[in-house]
Amino acid sequence: MPPFIRGKVRDTYQLNDRLLIVASDRISAFDVILPCGIPRKGQVLNQLSAFWFKKLAGLMPNHLLEVVNNARCLSSYLPTKNHFAYPSYLNGRSMVVKKAGCLPVECIVRGYLSGSAWEEYREHGTVSGLPLPKGLRESEELSEPIFTPTTKAESGHDMPLSTEEVKNLVGEPLAEEMKTKSLTIYHYAQQYAITKGFIIADTKLEFGLEGEQLILIDELLTPDSSRFWDTNLYQVGQPQDSFDKQPVRDWLSHSRWNKEPPAPMLPQEVIEQTSQKYQQAYKRLTGKTLDKLF
Repeated sequence: MPPFIRGKVRDTYQLNDRLLIVASDRISAFDVILPCGIPRKGQVLNQLSAFWFKKLAGLMPNHLLEVVNNARCLSSYLPTKNHFAYPSYLNGRSMVVKKAGCLPVECIVRGYLSGSAWEEYREHGTVSGLPLPKGLRESEELSEPIFTPTTKAESGHDMPLSTEEVKNLVGEPLAEEMKTKSLTIYHYAQQYAITKGFIIADTKLEFGLEGEQLILIDELLTPDSSRFWDTNLYQVGQPQDSFDKQPVRDWLSHSRWNKEPPAPMLPQEVIEQTSQKYQQAYKRLTGKTLDKLF
């Protein structure tokens, strides 16, 4: 299949009038792809995105057509003359999706003060330029979730966007709809996650256009796009233990790496710990294990 786009983690291929998205086990940190993968990470990202796409379908349409748990299903999307045996590594880590016009905005919702938002607040009292009340502590819940969109950079860091800048990029009606839908989805997902013992501190959403209709695309509420915290371990005033690539960030931060390519190889114990974090997040949120799917 001809390639469509290659990202840091996902590879996308043309599938006639549709797309095949394959979530790899690649991992990036500080905007650099590491030389090692995280076992089963791609399956977690793919399956968890599919779980949320289906769960939130009543709130917002999305691009998902089929989750590929058996690669033989792909034969139905290609002409007979192109039928062949698809590799089994596609199982569980790929999905067939609609083609959608991509919008140049990362839609970020923050319900808690953490990460780069905490760093900005500590220095300036703002998050993405928005003033917040004085005296907030690290990891503290905000009185209301805030919408902090950014650019969608091809390389390097995404940059904050103001409300007016988003309107200039996509037009006022779409800008308002993206904000409203982002906050609605975050609120719904947060309420569900709490029942599973998780806090969703923040999340990143991506939208596209199917004709003139706004739909969700890419990934949704995964450990790569969201911070999941254990409700039983949550304590205001300090960093939280996240169910994502936090072990990787921690190890790299304490190494002597200058955060420029090439990145160093991770120790095996960090790779295994990170893999377990991803799989634990999937199991707790869905009630399933990957081994029972395919």
